[in-house]
Amino acid sequence: MSGALVLTQVGKTYGGRRALIDVNTTFAPGKVSVVLGPNGAGKTTLLGILSTLVPPSTGEVRWDGAPLGRSSPARARIGYVGHDPGLYGDLTARENLLLFAALHGVADGPDRARAMLDRVGLGEAQPEAPARTFSRGMQQRLALARALLPEPALLLFDEPSSALDPEGAAWLETELRAERDAGRVVVLVTHDLDAAGPIAEHAVVLRRGRVALDEERPGGFGAEALRAAYERCTRA
Repeated sequence: MSGALVLTQVGKTYGGRRALIDVNTTFAPGKVSVVLGPNGAGKTTLLGILSTLVPPSTGEVRWDGAPLGRSSPARARIGYVGHDPGLYGDLTARENLLLFAALHGVADGPDRARAMLDRVGLGEAQPEAPARTFSRGMQQRLALARALLPEPALLLFDEPSSALDPEGAAWLETELRAERDAGRVVVLVTHDLDAAGPIAEHAVVLRRGRVALDEERPGGFGAEALRAAYERCTRA
C-alpha cells in the first residue's frame, strides 16, 4: 500500500531548546512501530513531524521516496488519532464522519461513514446523541473511525489506549493488527508497555531527544522484553 517512512538527521529546536537531535530511523509498512520514552524525550514532537503539523528544524522526512511536509500531496494519506479525540462535540457520530468525508473528498461518504461506525462498534450508538455525551472510550473509537475513513496509508497514534477499558484495549490491538496486515505504516506513541508489547515489532526509544534504541523483533517484543529494553535505555 505504501513505501517506508524514512527519517534522516531529523532535529527540532524550540527557542534554543533542542527537542529532537539527529533522529535517524525507518518506519516500514506492514509493521507496528512503537515510540517510547520518558516525558520530555521528544515523542510528541516526533509525532508532530510525522503528521506534517510540525516542521523539522534540520534533516528530512521522506515517505515512499518523496519528501514529506505540509505541501506534500501524500499528506492526504495520513490518518492521525491523538490523545485528544478532537471531535466536534455538538455533532453526532455520523455527522462528524460525514463532515470529515466532505472535507477530504471521500467518495460514498454516507456508506463509508456507516461502515466505519459498525467497524468501531458504534453502529448501535444513539443516532441523535452529540459526540460530547459519549464516554471517553466511545470518543476514542469515533476518532479512529474518522482516521480510517479515507483509507490512509500512514496511521499515527498518540496514547490511543489511555481512555479504553480492557475490552476496548483488546479491540484496539485487533484493529492495529488489521491495519498492519493491510500493509499500512503504523506508528504508535505510548507509555503503555503492556499494551504495546504484544504488537510492537519495531521499537524506537527516545531519551533527551536522541534515539537510545532502534530495534526490530519480528513477531513482536512481548511486554516483558519491551519493558526490559525500555528500562535499559532510560536508566539514569
